[in-house]
Amino acid sequence: MLLEYLEKSTTRFLEIKPGQFVELTRAFRKRLQALDRYSARHGKGVRFHPLAALALEGFFQEVGTVRTDKAWKAHIAKLQTRTDPLQAVPSTLNAELREYQLEGINWMNCLSGWGVGACLADDMGIGKTMQALALLIRHAPHGPSLVIAPTSVCANWVAEANRFAPCLNPIVFGGNNRKKILEDAGSFDVLICSYGLMQQKKVAAMLSHVSWQMVVLDEAQAIKNFATQRSRAVMELTAAFKVILTGTPIENHLGELWNLFQFINPGLLGSLERFNKTFAIPIEKQGNARARKDLKRLIQPFILRRTKAQVLEELPPRTEILLNIDLSKEEMAFYEALRQQALERISSDDEGHEGQNHFKILAEITKLRQACCHSELVNKEISIASSKLAVFSEILGELMSNGHKALVFSQFVGHLSIVRKYLDESKIKYQYLDGSTPATQRQKAIHGFQAGEGDVFLISLKAGGLGLNITAADYVIHLDPWWNPAVENQASDRAHRMGQRRPVTIYRLITRGTVEEKIVQMHLRKRNLADSLLAGSDLSGKMSAKELLALIQES
Repeated sequence: MLLEYLEKSTTRFLEIKPGQFVELTRAFRKRLQALDRYSARHGKGVRFHPLAALALEGFFQEVGTVRTDKAWKAHIAKLQTRTDPLQAVPSTLNAELREYQLEGINWMNCLSGWGVGACLADDMGIGKTMQALALLIRHAPHGPSLVIAPTSVCANWVAEANRFAPCLNPIVFGGNNRKKILEDAGSFDVLICSYGLMQQKKVAAMLSHVSWQMVVLDEAQAIKNFATQRSRAVMELTAAFKVILTGTPIENHLGELWNLFQFINPGLLGSLERFNKTFAIPIEKQGNARARKDLKRLIQPFILRRTKAQVLEELPPRTEILLNIDLSKEEMAFYEALRQQALERISSDDEGHEGQNHFKILAEITKLRQACCHSELVNKEISIASSKLAVFSEILGELMSNGHKALVFSQFVGHLSIVRKYLDESKIKYQYLDGSTPATQRQKAIHGFQAGEGDVFLISLKAGGLGLNITAADYVIHLDPWWNPAVENQASDRAHRMGQRRPVTIYRLITRGTVEEKIVQMHLRKRNLADSLLAGSDLSGKMSAKELLALIQES
């Protein structure tokens, strides 16, 4: 009755009989709203997901008059069980652990004991792999485990396992003997598979037929989109304990968080439709602080996030510098012509489907972003001297004259090709990698740069934004802004991580009065979405076609 009242009335008065009203306090109404968010209607009553117990226990304690049975109390006691952190660390883990890593291992060990999944969302570069290896060792005697990671990170898992967990037997899952690998997999075996291979239907079916001890998804934001084959494939995996590792549990919108939790603890956040209605829309679109607080309370037991600033006091400082670049008259005229053409094309297609318009506007924005970097990226027959390349060359010259090394990121491989040409002409030694770089060449480039072979490392943002440890560099240069600041931060963390001894400086090259400037303004609203949920700041949602169009239109 009370929950139905919430839907029908916005007043604080509840009519219990004709002409008889009860006044509900604001605090009690908030408790009812939380109860409604955590439950699903079932007949005349409501049902709760078992894992909502911790959030609900606090609610019941506040109300003070709710009776619970022995099974409920036993369930709560189990979820509140804690162990000695040192007991959670296996003796065969060959590593010196920091205090926060001990806490992370103990936390995952508790969740494993409860029979629920975990999201370890620690900041990039503070040892999520190490903590996961400790749990893999604990589960190893009971059968095989599976790690799924980006192709670029698979080799790192083998190396880390061999170094820190020599009792484990890491096996790269691939080649022509996949069936035999699965048939022979047993205790202490850890199969390591790429997302690209795992999403193939035959491979997904093979992996889903194994009862794994642990399944670890590294860089788990790879499954953020529930509609992808990749996401559908991992949802079929079964394991005694599921762990996702990600420094960015929310890159764009709360629907991504829902899908991650659907993997580790299915049903906790309800159906996607209900989640959107209950949490995503109120938080992202309406700025509902109470809904955000209720969501935080619901997910908090199963997500752990520590930032480098919190746990690595010895990490050298990090400085971020935004360089605003004025385009030349020729570049600005070229850019403005493209912008006007884009608006004309979009306006002529404005009767199309919302999804089609969204895609078309994104394509036009991509051209404008490329024009901010170099005219040849849009039209190879039009070559205008690049103001951005000129500023880059000045920065690089100064860095090299002072003995520094730099990682240089761009999301446009064509842009990196132009920079390569400049480096070749200037006889500057460099390393290079993009999405087409073979794994062996990739490792050779990384090791070479770390060993001093080259002063510059050119990296495409998508190919090298994660899974790399390149502490030989103390400068990072982003040639163009990516949609999501969290992705840029991950890329910058290739240099600013454990093992770095020198202060790290990050340059972002932004052209003034262009779509790049608007994207950076958008970053201010969108930055650190995961942290904002945990800390209680505002969130922003997906960009609509109208919002994208505003990036092209004049201010």
